[in-house]
Order: sequence, then structure tokens, then C-alpha cells
Amino acid sequence: MVQQTTGWRDMRRTAGQWLALAAAVAMVVPLMACSTSSDASKLLNPDPPDKMYAQADSLLNKGAYSDAAKRFEDLDRDHPYAPEARRAMVMAAYAYYKAGKFPEAIAAGKRYTTMHPGTKDAALALHIIASANFDDIKDPQRDQTSTRKALVELKQLVQRYPDSPYTKQAQNRIRIAEDILAAAEMNVGRYYLTNKNYVGAINRFKTVVSDFQTTPQVEEALYRIVEANMTLGIVPEAQAAGAVLGHNFPNSDWYKRAYGLLKDGGVSPSMGGDSWFAKTLKALTPGSKTPEVQPRTPDPGQPHPDDMPAPRDGVPTARTPGGRPPLGFTSG
Repeated sequence: MVQQTTGWRDMRRTAGQWLALAAAVAMVVPLMACSTSSDASKLLNPDPPDKMYAQADSLLNKGAYSDAAKRFEDLDRDHPYAPEARRAMVMAAYAYYKAGKFPEAIAAGKRYTTMHPGTKDAALALHIIASANFDDIKDPQRDQTSTRKALVELKQLVQRYPDSPYTKQAQNRIRIAEDILAAAEMNVGRYYLTNKNYVGAINRFKTVVSDFQTTPQVEEALYRIVEANMTLGIVPEAQAAGAVLGHNFPNSDWYKRAYGLLKDGGVSPSMGGDSWFAKTLKALTPGSKTPEVQPRTPDPGQPHPDDMPAPRDGVPTARTPGGRPPLGFTSG
């Protein structure tokens, strides 16, 4: 009898537990349905584009950059044909850049330049792509993939949009990027020279002379070409390099050293018609300046160049050249 009573109580307890569970499920399911219904409603009936843009812009101004980027992208997805959608696309790239999410910024910027290459915001998109790569610039002794990518985008910006608000900053960064690439070539060339790989060294120094004529490294590169060719006994090429160096930098210490090397070999600087220099270079004008461009004011809603985040610590700038001699970053 006691066992029957105990069993009955266990059954009642179990039944009560099941009833409580069923009640809880009954309460949760409608809530889930409401949530799902609400999400579906948002997808089917998104906010108007002007409201979404205002929300994203507000998040951007508050410093919630990742949330702003997502909201801009929501606008582009939900209202692809709205006037606000195109600007939202490039502003998503800008917000990602401000958030420090450079791969996302580059991807969004490239999507814009692919879809809207001739629009007024294309200059901003190129500037964002270039800036994201520029921020990843490494010391000249390390890999320079990001530097080369930044240089390509910066040159496109200057060539396609010479009056862009971002052109002046781009020109400055082009100079910095070229200085770094020239310094990297010089590092490798000196290494080859030290290890008596004279042909490899000459090729590196020629790259500096032909591709980076306006950088400070061109003087040393010309001298090193004299030095390596004299070592190899290729005297006419050494004479030609000395002639170019003397014509463009007559007061340079590098020219004095080159002149001394040539004199010790019983020759003097002379440009031969068959030399690499005569065939490759029409004129060297180190230090030449790009014509001054009068940038236009950013359009309403476009960020000012000064609003772009400063590069991370360690990225060379005009005011903080970085590096050690003879890497030769420019200053000022």
C-alpha cells in the first residue's frame, strides 16, 4: 500500500513537471514567432533610405565606425537604386577604414571603383584604398608589397582626379612611397655588392636610377654603378654613370668619390652613345616638382583629407622621415 502511494506521488510529480514545461514552451513559441516575424518584417519593409543614411551617419559621428559601416551596407543592400545607396557604398569603406578594418575598407572601396569609376566619390574610394595599403608600409628592409599597391592607387588618384581634395596628400605619399621603394632597392643592391654579386647589384641600382629619379637615393645609386662597373672592368658604363652623376649633382660628395674612382682607373666621366644610360635616360631631373594643383573643396558629406586617420606608428611621413642613413628618406 505504501509503495502504491509513493508511486502515485511520483507520477503526479512527473506530470506536474511536464505540464510546467509545456506551459513554458507555450509562452516561448509565440515570442520566437514574434521575433521572427519582426525580423522578416524589417527585411520586407526596411527603413526609408534617407532614414538609414541618417542613422549610419549618426553612428559615424559618434565613433561607432563598425556599426556605421554595417548600416551603410544595409542601405546599399536594401535600396540599391536609391540616390543614397551609391554614397553609402563609399562611406562604408570610409567607416571601415576609420575602424581600422583595412581589408574590409579595401574591398568596399574597390567595389565602388568597379561599379562607379567615373563619379565624384571615386577619388575618395581610391584614396581609402591607397591609405589602407599605405598604413601597412614596412621598413625598407622588409617586404614592400603594400608600398607598391599603395603607390599604384595613389598615382591613379593623381592622374584621374588632379583637382581632387585628396590629391595633395596623395602626391606627398607618392614621394614617401617612392623613397621607401628606392631605399629597399638600395639595401638589396648594397648586399649584392658586399657579396660580390656585381651584376645583381648593378641591376638594383639601375632600377633606382630609372624608376625613382626624384629620390635622394639616385645619387648613391649612380656612384655604386660606377663602383661596380669599374670592379668588373666595364669602364664605358662606369664613365657614363659618372657623367650623369656629375651633370646632375656636380657638388655631390658621391660625384667626388666617383670622379676619384674613374681617375684612379685612368679615365674620366664620359657619356658613350652605346651606354645603358644613353639608351634609357633622356634626362635626369632629380628634385623636380610636380606642378601645383589647386584642390577643390570636398563635396557635402565627403570627409576632409584631415579626417583620414593618421598612419600607424612607424609609417614614414614627410614630417617624421624615419630610417637611418643612407636609407635616405626625405624630410620636410
